[in-house]
Amino acid sequence: MSQLIIRSLAELTQHEGTEMGVSAYHTITQEQISKFADATLDHQWIHLDAERAKTESPFGSTIAHGYLTVSLLPYLWTQIVSIENLKMQVNYEIESLRFNQAVAVNSEVRLRAKLLSVKDLRGIAKARLEVTLEIKDSKKPAYTGIITFLYHFNS
Repeated sequence: MSQLIIRSLAELTQHEGTEMGVSAYHTITQEQISKFADATLDHQWIHLDAERAKTESPFGSTIAHGYLTVSLLPYLWTQIVSIENLKMQVNYEIESLRFNQAVAVNSEVRLRAKLLSVKDLRGIAKARLEVTLEIKDSKKPAYTGIITFLYHFNS
């Protein structure tokens, strides 16, 4: 997997309308799910109680929080594209997001991203991305959506 490097608004704009690539797979572990539960105070049994999930859950195991999988977006995105020469990056908007399938513990997920548009907001790049979180060996993705990042380039 080769990572694309972008150093300016002009370079980012050149990729408008194209699929940017796919990240490496990331395994969702029970430890990660448990830490997310602690961080967000969401301790629902379907995420934490493996024994109960085996017998009562339609998934047969614990599952990741939907928002845990969304929180992986910036991490997985940086595996596809390295945006350099930045003052900062800001998570700006989730325009639409549809959870299509639960992510069971120990599943491997990866991000597929297409750069829909780039707008120049007085030197700040507003990048809209179509994102799909794919689950290894599953035809149905965990989610699909459109997100927006703001990139404040140094020059």
